[in-house]
Amino acid sequence: MSFSVDLSQFVRKTNVKLESTVKRIVAGVAESVIEMSPVGDASYWQSPPPKGYLGGRFRGNWDYGFNSIPGAQYESIDPSGATSLGRVMSGLSGKTAVGNVHYITNSLPYAKALEDGWSRQAPQGMVGLTVLRFQQIVNGAV
Repeated sequence: MSFSVDLSQFVRKTNVKLESTVKRIVAGVAESVIEMSPVGDASYWQSPPPKGYLGGRFRGNWDYGFNSIPGAQYESIDPSGATSLGRVMSGLSGKTAVGNVHYITNSLPYAKALEDGWSRQAPQGMVGLTVLRFQQIVNGAV
């Protein structure tokens, strides 16, 4: 009887650790794409920015989807990325991470152009570089 109790406790502990690890991986991926996202800097522009322009809308539009692809666009200006990261962390909260699909997306119409190197601040994009760093993110989470 004690062997089955020990085995049950082992399974519970393992599941808790696995759950925590998956959440750290998702958060690490989100942190990576958000931190690498360019924030508009009008000093590089050939034309003056629109009146009242503030950079950070792209960074503020990273979104999280749990088993479904989100498509929202936000008006928030988030040069630090804290709002977007909070959105991801809030989306992960209370969910069973293991065995589910986690989406991190940016639905702004110019997201693909930025990923393809449109910005001097992110000439190699964000998502592709995060994919290249994925094993490093996993190792850090484990």
